[in-house]
Amino acid sequence: MMASSSPIKPVMCWASVSALHRRKSSFRATAPSTGCEIVIRSLLIANRGEIAVRIARTCRRLGIRSIAVFSDADRDAPHVKAADEAFRIGPSPARDSYLRADAIMEACRRAGADAVHPGYGFLSEKPELPTLCATEGIVFVGPSADRIAAMGPKIGSKMIAARAGVPSVPGYVGDDQSDARLLEEAKRTGFPLMVKASAGGGGRGMRRVFSEAELAPALEIARREAEAAFGDSSLLIEKLVLRPRHLEVQIAGDKHGNVVHLFERDCSVQRKNQKLLEEAPAPNLPASIRAKLLERAVALGRAIAYDNLGTVEFILEEGRDEPWFLEMNTRLQVEHPVTEAITGFDLVEWQIRIASGEPLPVRQDQIRERGHAIEARITAERADQDFRPDIGRVSAYREPRVIRVDSGVGEGSDVTLFYDSLLAKAIAFGETRSDSCAGLAAGLRDFIIFGPATTTPFLIAAVEHPIFAEGRATTRFIEDAFPDGWTPQRKESALARAAAAIVFVTAPSPEGTQSVWQRLAGFRVLGPAGGLAASRVVVREEQADHPLTIEALHHGRYSATENGKALELDLKREGSLLEIAVDGRVIQATFQMHGANLAIAIGEERYSFTVSTEAEKTAAKGGGSKSGAILSPMPGIVAEVKVAVGDIVEARQVVAVLESMKLFISLEADVGGTVKDVACAAGETVQAGTRLILVEPNT
Repeated sequence: MMASSSPIKPVMCWASVSALHRRKSSFRATAPSTGCEIVIRSLLIANRGEIAVRIARTCRRLGIRSIAVFSDADRDAPHVKAADEAFRIGPSPARDSYLRADAIMEACRRAGADAVHPGYGFLSEKPELPTLCATEGIVFVGPSADRIAAMGPKIGSKMIAARAGVPSVPGYVGDDQSDARLLEEAKRTGFPLMVKASAGGGGRGMRRVFSEAELAPALEIARREAEAAFGDSSLLIEKLVLRPRHLEVQIAGDKHGNVVHLFERDCSVQRKNQKLLEEAPAPNLPASIRAKLLERAVALGRAIAYDNLGTVEFILEEGRDEPWFLEMNTRLQVEHPVTEAITGFDLVEWQIRIASGEPLPVRQDQIRERGHAIEARITAERADQDFRPDIGRVSAYREPRVIRVDSGVGEGSDVTLFYDSLLAKAIAFGETRSDSCAGLAAGLRDFIIFGPATTTPFLIAAVEHPIFAEGRATTRFIEDAFPDGWTPQRKESALARAAAAIVFVTAPSPEGTQSVWQRLAGFRVLGPAGGLAASRVVVREEQADHPLTIEALHHGRYSATENGKALELDLKREGSLLEIAVDGRVIQATFQMHGANLAIAIGEERYSFTVSTEAEKTAAKGGGSKSGAILSPMPGIVAEVKVAVGDIVEARQVVAVLESMKLFISLEADVGGTVKDVACAAGETVQAGTRLILVEPNT
C-alpha cells in the first residue's frame, strides 16, 4: 500500500554534488535546481551487491528510508547493512528470491514502501514488476512497463528504431521464423553473420556463422538456448561486424515529454560479450559520428515517449562512419558512474525524481561535460583461465584512496556461484584521458582483495596496453592485445615465495604451543644463545611445490634458498604491510596469513601460497596420484553425495556430483577401498581443490 503522500524535504536538490562522490572531486553542480521536494519517503531496493549499496547511499542523502532485500546467501551482505531496514525474500538461488516479483511485492507490503528501485539485472527489464507496482499503488523507479515491453525483444526494438529513422545492423528481424525464410535472409545479408536470440542477452542464444553450411546447426542451438534461457525461441539475423566499437548513449526522459542525452560511453573492452572497461566520453570519435549517435539516441527516446533513464547501444564498424543501433537497455547501466563523473549529476537521484513526477532539471543545452572517466569491473574470475569464475570468502579487503569505488563486498563476504561474479567497480576521473588511465591503474594496484581470485591484475595490464592507452580498442581487444591469452606477471614470484616462507616460520605461535621454528624439520641452532637457525619448508603455488631453505642471519636478515639460488632479505612487518629490502631495493607489499595459507600483493602481482614444513608435507602425502582423496576440480555446488563413511567403493565409482557454471561433473574414486571421511554435503559451495571425500585404499 502507498504510504502517506505528504512530501518530505530532501537534504539536497537537483544536480547537487552527492556526498557519496564529493570526496573524489569528480562530481560538481552544473545546473540550476528546479525544486527540492520528493514524494517518495521509503524505497525498496530490489537488488543486491554494489548497485544496492549505491542506491542506498543516494537515498540516505535525500532523506529517503532505504529498504534492502536479501536471500539466505546474502543475510550478512554489505547491501543489507547499508540499508535502514532489510527483509528476507527467499532461498539462495536467484530464481527463488531476487527473480521473484511476488516476493519483492510482499516485502514492499511488509515494509510499507512507497517505491521500488530494481537496479540492473534480475527484474529490472521485466514488465512484470512495474505492472505489479502500478496495481499496488507503488512507484516504480524506472520506465513504464509498456516502454520496457516495447524495447525488450531485439526484433521489436529494431522495428521501432527503423520507424524512428534510426538504422540498425543490416539483417532480418521478421516474424517468419521458418528455417527456409531464415536461410533466404541469411543469403541476402551475406556471410559472415550473427544469429541472435530476440529476447537474449549475455551471449546466450548467440552464434557466429561464417558459411551457409554452418547455418542450420547454429539455428538449432541458438533456438534451444533462447527457449531455455528466456522462454522465447525467436531469432534474428545480423551482419557480423568483425571489428566493432561498442558505443552507447545515456538518455533521460520524464513524464512531461522531455528527452535529453548525457553524452556517450565506449564499452568496447569485453570478454564473452560482457563489458570489462567502460569510459566517457568515447576516445578518438569524430565529431560527425558523435553527433549521429546523440541525435539518434534522443530520436529513439522521443519516438517511444521514454520516461526514465535508459541507454541506447550502437556498434560502429572499424573504419566506417555509420553507427548502427544494437539495442536499448531500459534501466540504469552498470557503467553509469562514468557519466556521473563527467557531467556532475547523480543519476540515481535523477531516476527517483523522474519517477516522482518531476520534470527534467535541465535543458539539453545546459548539460555540460568535463574531463574523462574510466570504470573497471572487478570480478571474481581467473582471467588467466579464460575468465573462469572463482568463489570463496573475502579474507582481506582494502579500497584505494585516490579513486571512486562502488563495492558490494567487504572483509568476510562470501562469494558464491549463485550470482554474478561482479565484486566492485573502480572509477577514475581525470582532466584528460591519460590522467584517467594513470589514475585507474594506480588505484587498481592499491586495491586489495584476498580470497577468491579477481581480475585486478588483468585490468591493470589492459589499461596500460598500448591499444587501450591510445584509444584504439574494439570488441576484439583481448584477442588483439593478448593473442595467446593473458597470463599474469610473475616477475616477483621467487621473492614472494621467499617472503611467504619467512613470514610463516617467524609467525608468533599460539600461546602454549611450540614455535614454528621449533616444529621445523631440520631445525638447528647455528649460533650462541640459539640466535641463528635454519630449516626447510615447502611453498605450494597453484599445483607446484617449491622447497626452500630458510636461514636466520644476524640483525634480522634472512636467507631463502630455492633451487640453489639464495636471496638475502630484510622483512619488516606492520599489521598487514610488509617492507622487503633485497638487492638494494625496498619493496612495499601487503600480505595476509591464515594458518598455512598466505596471500601476498606486490604491485599488480597477486600470489596465493600454502606453506608447510618439509616434515608436514611428507606426512600429508597420501601417495599423490591415487591417494583416495577426491578433490573439487573447480568452484561449484555439491549437487549430490552418493556415499557415506564406512561404505565400500570401487575404483572409478561415482561418489559425488558437482554443479559448476550450469554443468554437472561426476566425481569418481581413483582407488577402491573404504570411505574414511565425507567432508561435504549436498547444497554446499566449495572451492577448487577442496577435499570432498577421502577413501582409504584397500591394502
